[in-house]
Amino acid sequence: MNNDNQKVIIVCGTTTEMLKADSIIRDNHIEVDLVPTPSQYGSICSTSIALEEVNKITAERILEKIKIKYNIYPYRVRKLLGLMESLKKAKLSTAFQVIMNKIEMGHELTKDDIVVLLNTEEPKEIETLYSVADRLRKEIVGDIVEIRGAIEFSNYCKKSCNYCGIRKGCDLPHRYRMDEDEIMEAVHQLVEMGIRTVILQSGEDDYYDTEMLCGLLKKIKKVTKMGITLSIGERSRFDYLLLREAGANNFLLKIETTNRKIFESIHPDNDYDQRIQCAKWLKELGYVNGSGNMIGLPGQKIEDIAEDILYFKEMGIHMIGIGPFIPAPGTPYEDLPTGSVEMTLKAIAVTRIVCKNVFLPATTALASIDPDGQRKALEVGANTIMLISTPEKYRTSYQLYKNKNMIDIESALEAVKNSNRKLPKYLKLPNKEGIQ
Repeated sequence: MNNDNQKVIIVCGTTTEMLKADSIIRDNHIEVDLVPTPSQYGSICSTSIALEEVNKITAERILEKIKIKYNIYPYRVRKLLGLMESLKKAKLSTAFQVIMNKIEMGHELTKDDIVVLLNTEEPKEIETLYSVADRLRKEIVGDIVEIRGAIEFSNYCKKSCNYCGIRKGCDLPHRYRMDEDEIMEAVHQLVEMGIRTVILQSGEDDYYDTEMLCGLLKKIKKVTKMGITLSIGERSRFDYLLLREAGANNFLLKIETTNRKIFESIHPDNDYDQRIQCAKWLKELGYVNGSGNMIGLPGQKIEDIAEDILYFKEMGIHMIGIGPFIPAPGTPYEDLPTGSVEMTLKAIAVTRIVCKNVFLPATTALASIDPDGQRKALEVGANTIMLISTPEKYRTSYQLYKNKNMIDIESALEAVKNSNRKLPKYLKLPNKEGIQ
């Protein structure tokens, strides 16, 4: 779709109606794109249909025939009015000021703009970058930090990713698979805390076939009504469809890097094009689509990180996990250096500026190399924390990298408090006093 043309946004009442509208509009040869709903028109986790304004009347006629609930809005840019005025006395480079002016006016940033922001080492410019990202976070998604719980239900994996501590062939002390009763017990513990979304994560383990997973999802939905995020790797489009119909709302499938050569070097038995195809399928099927990247991969350049951020924007990703590379014992990369905390924070900040109405986790990986990492991430644009809710007897066996921080509710509360953010009202915790 030509970004220079005026666009409109179609917001439907439900995901089912959105997918139906998207399909029939495409069938009428109108070019559309599925995008995270702009914050002024809908929630952070919803998807809308973007199309050029010249096709608005035709689209309306099509939608009236199928009788679904919808609204059409202008695709307004989000401006940061007063930004340049507030920076008058700041000593910023000309190139940095030009980009700040683009952000104030709501103009899209180019790859070159993103590279400038990521490259800056001037303390005042870094401070300004973080401040702008935090202001956008506050205006777009507010002060509430979403709390979610991850259950790592299997550390078996058929893939040999060079960076991963549960890769096939890695000499782990203990491989495990949780059965349905164990998973449900962990889910119920999250329900007791008031948490509304569970993340079911594993290696790429074919033991849990689609039929087994669908049965589990249906049971979780029926018993708890929770939102469900899956992070189980690459599957077929039909599998993704069945899992969606069984109750999966969200899917996290990280790209890790959009540099094809680096992707192929770190994933010796994965196919880059297949990973992209899976992301497209998830988008088409109406998932709240998750992705992310690692900062500090071998051979990675600033330009690669910029391309990653543009990929998140162009793919319409809703949840973006950005964390530092951390070497894992027993892997081909075990002796490589850890990724930079500062570059990770800059990438989070720029992603908030570019992608806007998205979930940005304060990642476990960041907390694993910096005890204060989650607080820092929340202060530069992040708005989500994922608890490690795997049963204690399995936790140390799900080591994707060394010295993994087992984020619990106490550490999450501390990060929220220290960043002057707010907890969601749905949490049922006796020790959340002192935090709004």
